[in-house]
Amino acid sequence: LPASMYTEVQRERPDGGSNLTHPDYIDGNPDLIKPKKLLNPVKASKSHQELHRELLLNHKRGLGVESKPELQRVLEHRRRNQLIRQKKEEEEAKKLQSPFEKELLKRHQRLDQLEKEKEKQEDHPPEFIKVKENLRRTSTVAGDEKAA
Repeated sequence: LPASMYTEVQRERPDGGSNLTHPDYIDGNPDLIKPKKLLNPVKASKSHQELHRELLLNHKRGLGVESKPELQRVLEHRRRNQLIRQKKEEEEAKKLQSPFEKELLKRHQRLDQLEKEKEKQEDHPPEFIKVKENLRRTSTVAGDEKAA
């Protein structure tokens, strides 16, 4: 008697321990349709087969694969084209600006420049205003001392 069911299952494997499951149909019955293995659509495609054949030939010849993978090269090419296209669109947009839009842009720039100058002037008031404020402070301090 076997010690457990596991040892019994191990003994029943006639195929030498493969992990494949056995079909539920009987081989001798001609009325049943036997299932066929499904084809992998990627491997069945012509482009995949040609690429695989080319890789095998290059490997046999000893030719190394290019330093960058094809996907990386394609992505870099797309990025480069996208940047070029974007620059062209910006240049065309600048060329197509109407005189009115150009004038508005100039006025907007002038207003920005004036605002910056005002901020600078507010930060650094003229020297005579600083001196006048110092004189007021000293006069109020001197007046407070006399009153005390």
